[in-house]
Amino acid sequence: MDASTWVAKRPTPSALAQLFDNKAFLIAVCLFPAVGLLLVFLTYPLGLGIYLAFTDTEIGGNGHWIGLENFEYLLTDRIFINSVWNTMFYTFVATVGKFALGLWLALLLNHHIPFQSAIRAIILLPYIVPTVLSAIAFWWIYDPQFSIISYVVVDQLHLRDKYFDFLGEPWPARWSLIVANIWRGIPFVAITLLAGLQTISPSLYEAAMLDGASPWQQFRRITAPLLMPILAIVMTFSVLFTFTDFQLVYAITRGGPINSTHLMATLAFQRGIPGAQLGEGAAIAVAMIPFLIFATLFSYYALGNRKWQQGSDND
Repeated sequence: MDASTWVAKRPTPSALAQLFDNKAFLIAVCLFPAVGLLLVFLTYPLGLGIYLAFTDTEIGGNGHWIGLENFEYLLTDRIFINSVWNTMFYTFVATVGKFALGLWLALLLNHHIPFQSAIRAIILLPYIVPTVLSAIAFWWIYDPQFSIISYVVVDQLHLRDKYFDFLGEPWPARWSLIVANIWRGIPFVAITLLAGLQTISPSLYEAAMLDGASPWQQFRRITAPLLMPILAIVMTFSVLFTFTDFQLVYAITRGGPINSTHLMATLAFQRGIPGAQLGEGAAIAVAMIPFLIFATLFSYYALGNRKWQQGSDND
């Protein structure tokens, strides 16, 4: 054979090499650690919680399958029904407050103002502070004897004769928790929406100004539509975080006074751990799932139906 036409024969790859050349095998190997962690730390606890919701399990004892009895009892439990109402009210008002103030701050910071970087850093502080620490701070602010608000209004300005009792009555306690939640949630909304605002081309606003559009028309026709995808995502996370809030409420009021500020999350913990009724606590937690699924699907379909994102008109 002529040396110029000779071609070296490629050696046959080993079985191990062929295995690692297989795309499906590589995908499975790469996904295995993540899937394993999800199964251990998410799927198993979730499955166990759902199972416990249909049993009469107590701490330190073995439970028995009782079907829907826990849920039937909760439908007649006035404290649980009140916690559902509190959760819905708390989530709605706090989410609206966070979005109104967060959007206002984002619009303000989107313009060139003095000390812009410092202001952004200050706005992030409530989100950086640990939740329990901020809850303790608000607990002191709302304290009936040592409240700084009561001190200023009563002792300094003499506008009242007695101190405020923020946490001693149901409605003042509810509004106090909502204020604390709004204060903590504003940074997440403001910074996220600010990032979205900075992706909008300034040339769109310049063209609108040349056409004589007012600031409100610019917001309605340019800012709001282009910001809608981010608004939908931030709204979803905000609703989920607020609906499942536990630390802030439990650290400030522990569900009081007289169970009037219990959310579903705090009531589930109280019944399940201090109350030792694991089955009942799990049932309350499972009852939260339909609300969370609805909120997620609502935002998902609202975002998915925005056909203009793909360059076409809405249906």
